[in-house]
Amino acid sequence: QLPTGLYKKVLVILHDSVLPYMNEPTLMMDFLTVAYGIGGAISLLALNGLFILIHQHNLEYPDFYKKLYNLLDPSIYHVKYRARFFHLTDLFLSSSHLPSYLVAAFIKRLARLALTAPPEALLMIIPFICNLFRRHPACRVLVHRPGGPADMSEDPYVMEEEEPSESRALESSLWEIKSLQNHYHPDVARAAAVLNQSLSEMEDDISGLLELSAYELFDKEVKKKAVDVPLEFEQVRGLFGKKNDIFAEHFSLD
Repeated sequence: QLPTGLYKKVLVILHDSVLPYMNEPTLMMDFLTVAYGIGGAISLLALNGLFILIHQHNLEYPDFYKKLYNLLDPSIYHVKYRARFFHLTDLFLSSSHLPSYLVAAFIKRLARLALTAPPEALLMIIPFICNLFRRHPACRVLVHRPGGPADMSEDPYVMEEEEPSESRALESSLWEIKSLQNHYHPDVARAAAVLNQSLSEMEDDISGLLELSAYELFDKEVKKKAVDVPLEFEQVRGLFGKKNDIFAEHFSLD
């Protein structure tokens, strides 16, 4: 057992400063799988090392996607390691061989959590969801279901279910993104409206959006140039126009 602070310090550097220099990186399997099961930020940080062992050293982790699915909670859009987590999640969900029910569960859970996410996170997660639809066309039933939410007395998706296969995500619809089309931030509403149209085959590049901050979003809005609005009347330059200037010349206090 390691203190939480030490766990984080080790896991932050393990994937690039330790594993590449070990003769047998597989010796870290137990350590990383235990860390992945702890939860919270420690689980997020363990993903980097696990990815290397799974991708390069044939580590088999039967409940890996179940655990990854359960890491998605409201805090995921606010944590310090958000960019790293979504970069790796994107890699893990890139395979076209994943079952549709699993990908649909991730899409639905991300969309449900997006209802309370900040704008900077939404501008990243909406293209993220669109990319999942491009990779897994069978999941598009969530958007193009005939009748949509109007034909449902309630959402069949079970948010509290820990097992993705039992979440009934494929029976649901993506009404959450429809709600985000009325978001107060115009960029978010515009991004959500993309799902109203046919998606292009080319995936969106989300690398530049992973670390988007609230400050950058605010700074972008502040620097926007003001647009001149056409007016139906002639603007007044002074209280009495030119007569005011003549009056000031003749009756100066000097």
